[in-house]
Amino acid sequence: MRGRWAQGLEPRYFTWVITGRFAVSERPGGFARNHRKVRRQEELLWLAGHGFTHVLSLLDSPHNLHAYEEVGLAYEHVPLGRHDELPERLRDVYTTLSRWLDDPSERILMHHEEFGDRLLGVVAGFLLYSGLVHEGPHAIVVLERLTGRQLGSVGREIVAATVNEGLFRTPRPSPEPLAAPAKKATKAKATKPERAKGKSAKGAKAQTSTAKKVGSGRGKKAKA
Repeated sequence: MRGRWAQGLEPRYFTWVITGRFAVSERPGGFARNHRKVRRQEELLWLAGHGFTHVLSLLDSPHNLHAYEEVGLAYEHVPLGRHDELPERLRDVYTTLSRWLDDPSERILMHHEEFGDRLLGVVAGFLLYSGLVHEGPHAIVVLERLTGRQLGSVGREIVAATVNEGLFRTPRPSPEPLAAPAKKATKAKATKPERAKGKSAKGAKAQTSTAKKVGSGRGKKAKA
């Protein structure tokens, strides 16, 4: 038990969004009635031991904040609030995450009460905000592949709010242009030799006809 205690315990549903930099999980210690103080301490030890520098809590309540202070983990608390408050709160979440990620030494955990739609919707929204993806449907597909979960209606509303309110970081990186298909280049190269052959064939015909004329002229002189 001492060894396990020293290493801590990985938070439940821990998932990297940006490997080595930004991860999400359930609330450390468990959600609601499943929350356990001992488990929370083990999970916070794990986070500290794995180099996490900041925790971003999306909880509506200040639960866990004192525990972060006890283990020396810096934190921000940005409740998502009511539906009509969502655009403003999302902007605060996205700008906070971006500010931290601009520092290469930062390693961040973001959590809500559960590993559910509200948390995952924010992750998909942040992918859009940061320019890692450029369309809402693409953000949802990437999020579902990362987590192995389907995004429900609540999460999709967060993605829609991000797009409709224009919550994008500026300057926003543009998508890379697509490379030209290789087949077209091959066809173009193959066409040139054919034209060249056509010209040489015409030249050969011209030389043949000239040779015939010269030959017939010599024949007439010989008869004379």
